[in-house]
Amino acid sequence: MQDAIRVAGLCKTFARRGTGKVTAVDGLSFSVGVGQIFGLLGPNGAGKTTTLRILTTLIRATSGVAEVAGIDVARDPLGVRRRIVVVVQESAAEIFLTVRDNLLTFGRFHGLEGADLRQRVDRALEQFGLVADASRKAMDLSGGFRRRIQVAKALLVKTPVVFLDEFSTGMDPILKRSVMDLLREEARNGRTIVLTTQILGEAEALCDDILIINHGRGIARGDVATIKALSTIDNASLEDVFVELTQAVAPGAVDR
Repeated sequence: MQDAIRVAGLCKTFARRGTGKVTAVDGLSFSVGVGQIFGLLGPNGAGKTTTLRILTTLIRATSGVAEVAGIDVARDPLGVRRRIVVVVQESAAEIFLTVRDNLLTFGRFHGLEGADLRQRVDRALEQFGLVADASRKAMDLSGGFRRRIQVAKALLVKTPVVFLDEFSTGMDPILKRSVMDLLREEARNGRTIVLTTQILGEAEALCDDILIINHGRGIARGDVATIKALSTIDNASLEDVFVELTQAVAPGAVDR
């Protein structure tokens, strides 16, 4: 299988006043195949967000190699940015624009125009339950609705790789189920999706492949069945395994 993402020996340290260096990512290595939905899971402070920030060119690694869509994130960050779309935890909606103009502007940034762009925007408004609010400014909407705008942007354009950080925040169960179906369809069409979530039922339902990290290092990797097999609990859920593994692994543990 061709790799959409390749990470080898990735490390990131930060200088912290009074305590010296802090290692957020510690020799992390993994790959993600084209068309996979990949879950990057871990407790708070495990290094997930730092890893995503490196892969999306927001920060540079201290050492190691990371490639997205075959492009080195350090050597050609602009080339990577042209091939990805990112949904971050913080609100990224343009609050002074209407919902429709948020989508139109984002599409134009990605080279879409004319009838194709308008059709995609209309479809996204319908898919995300935003038709009735299309003419309202984002600043007048709740945080949950702004989140819808963010995820709608990600599915509006057709970049090869999508990064979703807690994509379902503020979504009601009906919309979340619909969006999960859309993500599966995107993956079937060859798009690679990397997601982080604290709702492990989402990861269990969506992910083809999962990496659990703790203290910046990989502690478990595989599909849902493989991860569950690591548990000592009979008929364990993914959440059971997650808790068991992350509580048992101390800093400096060897990757599995």
